[in-house]
Amino acid sequence: MGGRYGKGAGRVALAGVLTALSLVILYLASMAPTGRLGVVALAGLVPAAAVVSGGLPAGFFCYAATGILGFLLSPMKENALLYLIFFGLYPMLKCLIERLRKLPLEWACKLAVFNLALTVFWFTLRAVLLAGLPAFMEQLWALYLVGNVVFVIYDYGFSKLISFYVQRIDKAVRKA
Repeated sequence: MGGRYGKGAGRVALAGVLTALSLVILYLASMAPTGRLGVVALAGLVPAAAVVSGGLPAGFFCYAATGILGFLLSPMKENALLYLIFFGLYPMLKCLIERLRKLPLEWACKLAVFNLALTVFWFTLRAVLLAGLPAFMEQLWALYLVGNVVFVIYDYGFSKLISFYVQRIDKAVRKA
């Protein structure tokens, strides 16, 4: 997946613009009174657009630049950490994992990535992670069970959004 833009200035410009968009969304997550996790997840969709239009290097650039700048500029460092540990990195990992073309192996890898990220969240952001969860989710087994179900739904929806981007947005931009 080389992306729309070849090597050079076009790819860097695309990654820079998408980084700015992702950073703005990540910053808005700190101002959202509720639904911060959803807004951070929305910021994590932008590197997927970078991967589709500019290739994996553009996606990794968008992820790294947004993560670093978000950590430096965001008033809520937890949001930047959520982005760095999972939401920003997942689009590139998803692209690499789906190249395996073996569905059971792909799901095993995706679930392993999610569970690793959830474990890191548990140990680093427990107070933030548990703040919006029902009391029964404080049990670790319930957190992993419900988390994995939600992740499968997230991955399915994420795939649909990428497909929409490829069919409608990227295609329209290429014609312009």
